[in-house]
Amino acid sequence: MARHVAIITDSTAYLPPEALRRHRITSVPLTVVVDGAPLEEGTEISARALTEALRKHRPVTTSRPSPQTFATAYREAVAKGADAIVSLHLSAEFSGTYDAALLAAAEAPVPVRVVDSAMVGMALGFCALAAAAAVEAGSSLDDAVAAAGKRAEGTSAFFYVDTLDYLRRGGRIGAAQALLGSALAVKPLLELADGRIGPLEKVRTAGRAIARLEELAVTRAGSAPVDVAVHHLAAPERAEQLAERLRERLPGLGELHVSEVGAVIGAHTGPGLLATVVSAR
Repeated sequence: MARHVAIITDSTAYLPPEALRRHRITSVPLTVVVDGAPLEEGTEISARALTEALRKHRPVTTSRPSPQTFATAYREAVAKGADAIVSLHLSAEFSGTYDAALLAAAEAPVPVRVVDSAMVGMALGFCALAAAAAVEAGSSLDDAVAAAGKRAEGTSAFFYVDTLDYLRRGGRIGAAQALLGSALAVKPLLELADGRIGPLEKVRTAGRAIARLEELAVTRAGSAPVDVAVHHLAAPERAEQLAERLRERLPGLGELHVSEVGAVIGAHTGPGLLATVVSAR
């Protein structure tokens, strides 16, 4: 009899609730701490509340789920019939989430493969969906992990932020780079590479930056079959306009998701974030 493999990810995948339900994916929430109060991402703090806190310069930090939280998720998956688990998470460069999952996996009652996706946002979400699709097709634990890895290899993510200051505060980019960007009044474009968000290009205006973000996505996609996500924080009109242009320009477009990022990513990028994720099918 084939094994039942459960798929577990974390809240930074920003998968739509209907996708989680349809593919029976469990999402473990990370924690956002605002003014000393810990709140679970996706359940206890909204993007609007986060944006307000950031704009008022209130203290905002993030923290990983505890190993006990993962242990509970693994036990619940077993109780529902799983006899193996893929636990797929955001880049270990961003968070200790991967390490917490590893600690819990060592004590789990069934085999658990913990995977550092080196991704975040729907770049992680598409990997989780690939693993789930493999399981639904009858694949083994190893094959599901391989499917996620293959999807990660074919996925790119590009980011526009209004300021590098939030990334500097969170230690995600150097103070010198952030200061230089502010001094020159440039608008930075960033790329997810090797599990880290790093500088890609600098342009002079927000309009040019967003146009360049579109071109990067179009070039990356080419005419190949791809799924795409457009993320934003407190910039819904920009996100919808970008998504509409990508619908018109990508001949191989499959799924297109438009969503506001949650508190964990938003805390490090700040309001005005716009991002594209291009994932080869």
